[in-house]
Amino acid sequence: MSQKHVYSFGGKTADGDGKQKELLGGKGANLAEMCKIGIPVPPGFTITTEVCAAYYEQGKKIPEAAIPEIEAAVKKMEIDFGGKKFGDPADPLLVSVRSGAALSMPGMMNTILNLGLTDASVEGLAKKTNNPRFAYDSYRRVIDMFGSTAMGCEHEEFEHEIHKLKDEKGVKLDTDLTADDLKELVKRYKAVYKKHVGDDFPQDPKKQLMLAINAVFNSWNGNKAIEYRRIERISGLKGTAVNVQAMVFGNMGDTSGTGVAFTRDPNTGENVFYGDYLINAQGEDVVAGIRTPEPMAKLDSEMPKVYKQLMEIRQTLEKHYKEMQDIEFTVQDGTLYMLQTRSGKRTGTAAVRIAVELAKEGHISETDAVKRVPADSLNHLLQPQLDPKSKVKPVAQGIAASPGGATGKVVLNSAEAKEMHEKDANVKLILVRKETSPEDVAGMHAAQGILTSTGGKASHAAVVARGWGKPCVVGCDEVKIDEAAQTITIAGKTVKAGEFITINGTTGDVMIGKVETIAPSMTGDFSTLMQWADKGRKLKIRTNADSPADALKAREFGAEGIGLCRTEHMFFGDDRIAAVREMILSTTEEGRKKALAKIEPFQKADFVGIFEAMDGLPVTIRLLDPPLHEFLPQKDNKAGAEAVAKQVGTTVEKIFERVEELHEMNPMMGFRGCRLPVVFPEIGDMQVRAIIEAAIDVQKKGKKVLPELMIPLVGVLEELTMLKKRAVAVAEECMAKAGVKVEYTIGTMIELPRACIAADKIAEEAEFFSFGTNDLTQMTFGFSRDDIKGFMPTYLANKILPIDPFQTIDFNGVGELMKIGIQKGRDSRKAKHGQHLKIGICGEHGGDPDSVVFCHQIGLDYVSCSPFRVPIARLAAAQAAMGEGAKRDK
Repeated sequence: MSQKHVYSFGGKTADGDGKQKELLGGKGANLAEMCKIGIPVPPGFTITTEVCAAYYEQGKKIPEAAIPEIEAAVKKMEIDFGGKKFGDPADPLLVSVRSGAALSMPGMMNTILNLGLTDASVEGLAKKTNNPRFAYDSYRRVIDMFGSTAMGCEHEEFEHEIHKLKDEKGVKLDTDLTADDLKELVKRYKAVYKKHVGDDFPQDPKKQLMLAINAVFNSWNGNKAIEYRRIERISGLKGTAVNVQAMVFGNMGDTSGTGVAFTRDPNTGENVFYGDYLINAQGEDVVAGIRTPEPMAKLDSEMPKVYKQLMEIRQTLEKHYKEMQDIEFTVQDGTLYMLQTRSGKRTGTAAVRIAVELAKEGHISETDAVKRVPADSLNHLLQPQLDPKSKVKPVAQGIAASPGGATGKVVLNSAEAKEMHEKDANVKLILVRKETSPEDVAGMHAAQGILTSTGGKASHAAVVARGWGKPCVVGCDEVKIDEAAQTITIAGKTVKAGEFITINGTTGDVMIGKVETIAPSMTGDFSTLMQWADKGRKLKIRTNADSPADALKAREFGAEGIGLCRTEHMFFGDDRIAAVREMILSTTEEGRKKALAKIEPFQKADFVGIFEAMDGLPVTIRLLDPPLHEFLPQKDNKAGAEAVAKQVGTTVEKIFERVEELHEMNPMMGFRGCRLPVVFPEIGDMQVRAIIEAAIDVQKKGKKVLPELMIPLVGVLEELTMLKKRAVAVAEECMAKAGVKVEYTIGTMIELPRACIAADKIAEEAEFFSFGTNDLTQMTFGFSRDDIKGFMPTYLANKILPIDPFQTIDFNGVGELMKIGIQKGRDSRKAKHGQHLKIGICGEHGGDPDSVVFCHQIGLDYVSCSPFRVPIARLAAAQAAMGEGAKRDK
């Protein structure tokens, strides 16, 4: 830990600078940097993240050495702010106490404003400003914020009192309450505080300050902050810094105000000043979404001098940071102060446009532009849009806060949304709230889209939804919510929880019922960024596709081949499943061959379509992999069994007898993969024949075909030797019969730890490897990905595992097995055949940016992922080649 615990800033000087984010947090580092470049910032100081770490190490106690530094920093702040004294009853200096981690975590930790007010100093503030309404408004706010964040009072208790008072006075808005009303509200707030804390609101400003600092440190490990870091995969930080800053007031009347803005539109990336402001308000009013603010453009007519100054600061910050900024400001009696700047959260669409335009404007290089766009944020570009031909019409309109269309069941409670999603990951939900708060993050993450009745473009719901690429509409005041009745009313029409609504985060429209979605269209900026990315990329990107439509979509997104075509997915069509079941139910080789003969034309036609779609690109086809029982109705499905019996000409009893024969205690380790054609060679023969004959037909049409036959679940060389010999014989027979030679290779899917260890032996026969990382993860951990819900959340919460290994490759376990397989396999193939062994992955990890970086680092030739994640993998691979994405302990 460094000797210095506290860093001051103010005027045009600062102890720290913008490069010290790990020490000062993002907020503190940027406040220091703004001072140094001449931006008007209220003075203050930052307590470092190292103090936060020490606070937890010492049993939630601020290190003794930091106390005198905090006291000295308070004195310096008093001098820098014109001599006002913290705690002075006649003319008090009030402060804000805010969190600030190295990485932005909007709204996840505690903030307290107006700290330092007491019964004595509120009178002094009223006299000094000649504005008693402002003084008592500030006092009631600090009692609420201090009580709810530092002392554990329920914020709703304070909210109840202000709503009750407004009802008594017959007013609608907080701003309609008079000074005397607010004096009464302060009394009520103090009573709430004493009831819950058991003591009076503290009248010693220094005690307030130390308790507030503790509260911010405590919020680092609050549930909402932990949940946000889990969702965002944030790890390795020391803690949060604490920023103590002289208060400036936006709630002093009509010449004051506050706002949150972005130097460019965070939804589209357009180069326009974008944001919200409120007259006679404090910053929390804008962010919390309690009042619906005005658009930034209107400030030009209300405060033209301030607006002009803001526009100049906007240009200065973008030029300095070379990045779109998210700023907070306050206007006190016509004087502008900047409270924060940080790189703004944006949609993937905006991220791409901003990066490309900044590069074209000469602010950054093409390489920097590629590095700037988080690979996973491209999901936003690929979000479905609502079908414009839909006959479902909007019934209300709010503020378009995060683009894309979403349809789902209404859910009014975040905990319920999280619970519903955990029970069924495919359930589509729209979370409907008056406004969201950081406590709602788990429910927001579980939802398909978010709708709020209040708030603006910079409200909590908007910022978080935009960062996650979720459609969001805010400030839709026509939505009335009744949680007790579990209903919402939209423009006079009632919708029950569990019924469907649709939101359009691009236009702000709200509809009752379901609306179909259509695929998004790519922009020119997206194409430009992908071209820049591909210049430096070394890792090839393939797709997992089982149909010509998926293959064509993947090519459109830049796929360089198919890394996984699952043949079993082709068996479930209505026109072929009967023959598949007939084959499974047959007890003789002759019967199986007869059924397979019915399936073969369908298999061949499927492969013809895929080869034509992938003209000139390799296609890796996995031979039949799953256990056979998956194709039959199970014992609890008598109606299904009766239909199958009728379909294939057998009895329900015989079907259930066969199901019993095929039943396995653990199908993951049972009769599947290469074991099927070892026992029933005719299954493998049919598939190889369909593949090669399809390749011959397409090649005759003048197209280039590159089939790669992949034998799954091989763990023993002899399995591959036997099956490869048979496959070659079938392929050669097909080509001899047609008089056409097709280039093809035969390899294996590495899914077993034994296969990694025995890779040198397997590579004697295998012409390529493809890691099936899903199954390799299951077999390495002994986890079934279908059965981890009971314990995985606890593992992640207790940091037994840093991340779900089915989302990102387990670098230190599964990853080490992969390294062994790569080295042993390539060394063996080169020594015996003088050939490079091509190796890729085809599990779901192929579309995860962190896993893609890892695959680049360990020297794979390609990754394969679903079609809509191909652009993400392309960008992640480019960033890996540029040195982005360090190896991390997993």
